Order: sequence, then structure tokens, then C-alpha cells
Amino acid sequence: MSLLHSQILGTGKPLLVLHGFLGMSDNWRTMGKQWAAHFEVHLIDLRNHGRSFHSDAFSYADMAADLTAYSDHHQLQQVIVLGHSMGGKLAMHYATTMPEQVEKLIVADIAPKSYPPHHDHILEGLMDLHTHPPESRGDADQRLSQFVTDQGTRLFLLKNLYRTPDGFALRINAPVLQGQVGQVMMASDANYPGPTLFLAGEKSDYILPQDHAQIASQFPQAIVKTIPKAGHWLHAENPVAFTAEVADFLGIG
Repeated sequence: MSLLHSQILGTGKPLLVLHGFLGMSDNWRTMGKQWAAHFEVHLIDLRNHGRSFHSDAFSYADMAADLTAYSDHHQLQQVIVLGHSMGGKLAMHYATTMPEQVEKLIVADIAPKSYPPHHDHILEGLMDLHTHPPESRGDADQRLSQFVTDQGTRLFLLKNLYRTPDGFALRINAPVLQGQVGQVMMASDANYPGPTLFLAGEKSDYILPQDHAQIASQFPQAIVKTIPKAGHWLHAENPVAFTAEVADFLGIG
């Protein structure tokens, strides 16, 4: 099995950080550096993302197996797992399959319920860049703007762009992610008895008040906190409040 690419910062108890759909470990470097004062932080690129390997197989079971292989390779035990969005669902799945391995769980702005597909236009735009590689970053931005009007979202997506000897390419495996996006949106029957923190963006609709009962039934020790003045990208939109809640949950100053 191929090993996931990661950036490892600091020393101490392992903290695994799992990015969301179409993201990468680089998205978490700023926070990773802060947490590295207390933990051995593993900023991980999930399969078909970042600098990790590409595969036609893409499910939470596949990604959880990747995390098990990664932890075995690095001899990690009693880890803390933090995941955002898709990474949060993976964190739930991993904690369910390996409860003795996970000491604490942090889930950022995602619930165990199913979600309707809502990435179609983004994936169409990325497939356009995959099929016809852009000549420059400006060219990529202009073309992607036909599919994604929000500039902030485009900047996030274009972090996947990198230069090759033949021009520009995307780090993500766009064809597989487009074909398997339904896997990402599925409900999770995850159950984890350990300490769990769910963080919801105040302006986000990913975790709603009516989801709290399901969260409590599947994660009996769960605490749900709201990050003010933040949407789905709560860690980027209000990093001060986000890191404060994480620090409080993990018992760090």
C-alpha cells in the first residue's frame, strides 16, 4: 500500500489533521505551526489530494485504511484526530474502526448525516483545467471563474495548481473525485464513545440544531460548540475562536 504524504511539525502526542474535499495539508500549516508547540502535528494529504497518491478507489473505508497504514508506519498510538468537512467524516469513520487508537476526536463543520451533492459546478471547472491544462495561473483563474464566481473559493481551489515541465497541472485526481463525489456525501453510521468536539460555523448550514440529537446518539461524549462569524471554512474565517475552542478541549494554554 502506498503511504500518505504528510508534513510533520513539533514533538509530543500525535495530532492528525485531515483536510476537506479538494483541500490539502498546506491549508492547515499556520494552525499546525501553533499546535506544534504542544503536539507532534501530522498534516496529512488524503488519497487523490495534495501530494499523496492517486487511486481509482475512493471511499471512507479506503481512506481509513490509509490512516491505519500511516499510523503503523510512523508507530503512532493514542492519537488525537481533527478533521474538517470530508476530513471530519473520515475522522468519525477512523475513530469508529480504531477506537482504541483514537484518544480524542475533533470534527469541524460536518455531521454524520448525508448531504445533497453541491460540488458539480466546481468539479466541472476543475475537469476543464484537467482536460485542457492552463497556460498560466491567470488563465486558470479566468477559466475557473466561468464555473465558480466566488473569488475566495477560486483561490482555495487554485492552490491545487502546480507547475510541471509541460506547463500547469492539478494535484487532485479530478476525474476520480468527480466520479466518486457521492461517496463523500453519504451518511455515516459512525459510533465513537470517546471525548468528541463538534465545531459548527455560525453562518454554515452543515450542522443544524436538529442534527444535535443524531450527534449525541452516535457520539455520547460529544460537545457541540459554535464558531461565531464563520461559515463552513470556520478555521480560516475565525481562526482565533477556532483555535481557542480546540485548545480548551485539548487542555492546552
